[in-house]
Amino acid sequence: MRIIKIFDTTLRDGEQSPGASMNVDEKIQVAKQLVKLGVDIIEAGFPFASPGDFEAVKRIANEVRGAIIAGLARAKEDDIKRAYEALKDAPRKRIHTFHSTSDIHLKYQFRVSREEALKRSVEMVKLARTLVEDVEFSPMDATRTEVSYLLDVVEAVIEAGASTVNIPDTVGYITPTEFGELIRTIKERIGDRAVISVHCHNDLGLAVANSLAAIINGAGQVECTINGIGERAGNCAMEEVVMALKTRRDFYNADTNINTREIIRTSRLITRITGMAVQPNKAIVGANAFAHESGIHQDGLLKEKMTYEIIRPEDIGLQKTELVLGKHSGRHAFKTRLQELGYDLSQEEIDTAFKKFKHLADQKKYIFNEDLEALVSEEVSKTPEIYSLVDLSITSGINVKPTAALKLKINDNIAEKMEHGDGPVDAVYKAIAAITQTKSNLLKFEVKSITGGTDALGEVMVSLEEDGHTVRGHGADTDIIVAAAKAYINALNKLAAKKR
Repeated sequence: MRIIKIFDTTLRDGEQSPGASMNVDEKIQVAKQLVKLGVDIIEAGFPFASPGDFEAVKRIANEVRGAIIAGLARAKEDDIKRAYEALKDAPRKRIHTFHSTSDIHLKYQFRVSREEALKRSVEMVKLARTLVEDVEFSPMDATRTEVSYLLDVVEAVIEAGASTVNIPDTVGYITPTEFGELIRTIKERIGDRAVISVHCHNDLGLAVANSLAAIINGAGQVECTINGIGERAGNCAMEEVVMALKTRRDFYNADTNINTREIIRTSRLITRITGMAVQPNKAIVGANAFAHESGIHQDGLLKEKMTYEIIRPEDIGLQKTELVLGKHSGRHAFKTRLQELGYDLSQEEIDTAFKKFKHLADQKKYIFNEDLEALVSEEVSKTPEIYSLVDLSITSGINVKPTAALKLKINDNIAEKMEHGDGPVDAVYKAIAAITQTKSNLLKFEVKSITGGTDALGEVMVSLEEDGHTVRGHGADTDIIVAAAKAYINALNKLAAKKR
């Protein structure tokens, strides 16, 4: 049974999804959860890209233990040295450098010859190898590169010191049959001199299929993201590859080191931080992945679950039971349960979340895991609060013009405003905009119920854009209007942080 390494690039390629950027504290939170998930390599970012990326990679290298920490670098001296500066304090570190190899890229983007591209690639792998022992090289747009030239590049960088060669399907162009043949050809040429990795994009919906075809033909590492987020149509979805290998060990004869019971928790964390909701019919982590409406299916499931479920919900961390927590529960039980759910909060964060929990317990008869996760999400996001909601009252009805009376704290000052709108949410947002003097545009407004029942927590996600910055805000409350206000204010705080 081969063990396939999981190289998670949620913090680098995943963050390139429009509107999915994370602050440094959010990245550290994600990195620590990825360690609990069991990923082998965490690509923490692109240190040369920005001071924020450098700081995130450096802090992850300093604070996160349990996985190899990788930093991306172009095949340029300054990039590679910057990556090393960010990574140097990590016990296990990897420099991942890349250069395009396809004639399309070389001619129109880089404007260099094949010979020059090969020379740069070799020189920069050699440089990286003088700084760290673990070097990975990617010939970008490999699947549109002439195979004979690609093989020359792969062999040359291995000779120069690369211990992993990644074959990226950068634009999601190749098919599983073609990709399997390509990986087999590379494997036959290089043998065991280096690990073959694959990084597949999902432009044609084939990222997971291509990655699995590569594993069959000799790939030993898969580069992927949680929920499949990433550039354009996204990347190979980690949870799909992992569960395909686990469920069909008889076929693939391969597995991973992933603790699959952490999959749902990790998926929901990424959703909360990025604001990118998972489609209901998404494999493994979608809301409908274990839902059955058909009478025939329901009949079979009642008799034997294996009739229509090839994965046990418990195997990916889905919990069906209710929490034995309520308004009489104490702080210790609350803290213990949060730790069981994977949260490592400071005492100050626990105190704030506990007050919210007590307030929620007075409103709801039953408290679910999902309720608690939504409750603490604002505490762990660490977005500095310039604006905070103090009070809100709404007047609305069929023959009543919706009116919102809002009280907002701005730093240490309190501001009040009353506004009318087309509906209660519109009135609230007009009042917030008037107080904060924001000129942002509301791009998206999403509402969903976290759990069942009329007393369920409502979750609102919004996307705001201002001066070229796009952010996502999140809010949760049993009152959906309050949740909407919290989401808008959360987004405004993120915009303010970006401006600073």
